[in-house]
Amino acid sequence: MKTSRKDPQSIDSQIVAAIVRRGRGTVFVPAEFLELGSRETVDIVLHRLARKGTIRRLARGVYDFPKEHPALGPLSPSADAVANALAGRDRTRLQPAGAYAANALGLTEQVPAKAVFLTDGPSRTVKIGPTTIQLRRTTAKNMETAGRLSGLLIQALRELGKEHVSEARRQHLKRTLPANERRELLKDIRLAPAWMHPIFRELAEEDV
Repeated sequence: MKTSRKDPQSIDSQIVAAIVRRGRGTVFVPAEFLELGSRETVDIVLHRLARKGTIRRLARGVYDFPKEHPALGPLSPSADAVANALAGRDRTRLQPAGAYAANALGLTEQVPAKAVFLTDGPSRTVKIGPTTIQLRRTTAKNMETAGRLSGLLIQALRELGKEHVSEARRQHLKRTLPANERRELLKDIRLAPAWMHPIFRELAEEDV
């Protein structure tokens, strides 16, 4: 008798194969496997794999194939990996914001307990261990620079505030950001608040 494509046993092996191909550290949601079966069947299979320890349940409807450290055991996934899984990879855009954006550029040393991402998709919040990951729906204008250095810089500077963008912080950005990427900032300067324009121009200058 031919095995049905939607048979749970068959889907088990197909989902495991798909996860292994992606590699350890991958974060995923059930919707990514709907081509293999119904949502109910996929949920059952993922639940069973989590109970077996093949994958790990991070939050409701969010799983990962954790990286393993020889001494520390399973490692936590990155906030970026979780956010991309929640947003639906390649279907909606994300833009790091707030303290998470400032930390990503090295403008603050404190790792924020909440990682905020602006999105043009639906809002959603999940807590993964001690970290809260929030997708916050925003305006089309805020997403125009998503995925570019200019977008990250705008959000980081907005978090710090004009009075806290010190000379030391500007010099840090000039040292750590590649010159070719800094020159590209001028293309998006019109999308930044007026008070950031001098900072964008300074960063875009050629190194002496």
